[in-house]
Amino acid sequence: MAGQTKTIQADEKLAASPAATLQIRVHGEASLPTLVYLPGLHGDWTLIAGFRAQLAGKLRFVEFIYPRTLTWSLDEYAADIETALAQHNITAGWLLGESYGSQIAWTLLARKQFEAQGIILAGGFVKHPLPWGVRLMKAAIGRIPFKLLVWGLARFAWVIRLRYRHSPETKASLAEFTARRTELDRQAMRHRLNQIAQFDPREIARNTSLPVYYVSGWLDPLVPWPLVRSWLRKNCPRLRGDKIIATADHVVLGTAPATAARQILFWMQR
Repeated sequence: MAGQTKTIQADEKLAASPAATLQIRVHGEASLPTLVYLPGLHGDWTLIAGFRAQLAGKLRFVEFIYPRTLTWSLDEYAADIETALAQHNITAGWLLGESYGSQIAWTLLARKQFEAQGIILAGGFVKHPLPWGVRLMKAAIGRIPFKLLVWGLARFAWVIRLRYRHSPETKASLAEFTARRTELDRQAMRHRLNQIAQFDPREIARNTSLPVYYVSGWLDPLVPWPLVRSWLRKNCPRLRGDKIIATADHVVLGTAPATAARQILFWMQR
């Protein structure tokens, strides 16, 4: 399955997109600094429209939709992402790993095929600080009736839509977020939780020569920032800064897009 990549134009709707292919969008001119966004457990770009809008004209922003695979390893994810980037002549840039996406970011660093210039964890982590929490989330996602799960995600999208009701990009993307939630999507999320439980990139983080930054929302019960930040400060010599945004939650790029964008731009320009 690796190597199957589909390029999507920036204005195309993807509610019914193929489940078996990695999809990529590139926003901005090649002359701009490059930021490669690796989405979280939900696996797509539907929660960052406001963040993307804040970066318009300032960065070349690359984003993905993961395939709804139940078999791929993190290495296979990384290999397909490298292929997609190479097809667009993108050979270097910063990695922005959101939550689960941080695990792919560490894998890309270890493979050394893409010339990463730095890594930013957005609600991300090295080794997940609460292994029992990962197991609990996997069990919950598997046992909650699918209709109830969709209802809960729709309410979550509604809250974000209310907070950013003046942002047309956010309103449009949240409709896509809800439409993309399927039973296969649920199974793919459980598979990604398995990967989180099994993967341990702590040696990668300890030994990287690249600058590392960390941003999180203050209200984050899924990946508690005090534990992540403490580990990074003690064990990651290349940690160059961290930021906890009081008004944000786990989806920090979506719930504090302007603040997160300003901070990340500042870090990349240092």
